[in-house]
Amino acid sequence: MDGTSFDVTGKVAVITGAGGVICGAMARAMAKAGMKVALLDLFLDRAQETAEEIAAAGGQSAAVQANVLDKESLAAAREAVIARFGRVDVLINGAGGNKKEASTGPELSFFDMPIDALKWVFDLNVMGAVLTTQAFGRDIAASEGVVINIASMASIIPLTNTIAYSGAKAAVANFTQWMAVHFNQNYSEKIRVNAIAPGFLLTEQNRFLMQKEDGSPTPRGEKVLAKTPMGRYGAPEEMAGPVLWLCSDAASFVNGAIIPIDGGFSAYWGV
Repeated sequence: MDGTSFDVTGKVAVITGAGGVICGAMARAMAKAGMKVALLDLFLDRAQETAEEIAAAGGQSAAVQANVLDKESLAAAREAVIARFGRVDVLINGAGGNKKEASTGPELSFFDMPIDALKWVFDLNVMGAVLTTQAFGRDIAASEGVVINIASMASIIPLTNTIAYSGAKAAVANFTQWMAVHFNQNYSEKIRVNAIAPGFLLTEQNRFLMQKEDGSPTPRGEKVLAKTPMGRYGAPEEMAGPVLWLCSDAASFVNGAIIPIDGGFSAYWGV
């Protein structure tokens, strides 16, 4: 094993939530690096749009409809991926997110939060990762491959207001570490399971918390920027480099790790 090789050419990756901004950026970077990418998304048109961009750039990909909370849908998606690419070397559990109704605020107290909204966030982030790994885990074991989950800074320290998202992402981090041990002890010592923990990126899911309609920061946005030593939000494309590293043999002894990609946010206490 070459622990210095960053080459990922020919590896087959499955990415859930691939029609989203962050996972779409990862998918394009992985295809550019020579990987074959299966783009799974609940909304097939979004995955197809990303697939077309990859094809236009000379990459290999396939768009596949999949509901990460439906085992039959995931089984059908797996069959489609195997039929197209023959194997799975990398699984990225990218499907996830938050919703406004699962965050406290001036118009919604903790005591009035709808239980359905809380369950929606936990199911999408946690159960989506569990069920998808069940669907593709045997393929990962057969290829002695890699699983990458998407955690968050909220996995480490809960963020105010975002009760469901913080709890769910903490569970994703814990699941990552549990799975790293379980796969090594039961299937192969060569399997690696890690997570990235993005800091604050501006997305449609959190923009309402970070920016006013005129683009200026909200009080919460000001706090985030003040606590990020690099003084800015991250870009989706900045998640791709660490993911490519984790896919490669250059990270051959990295297992059960939660990798912060946060501009220093987790290193700074504000004083």
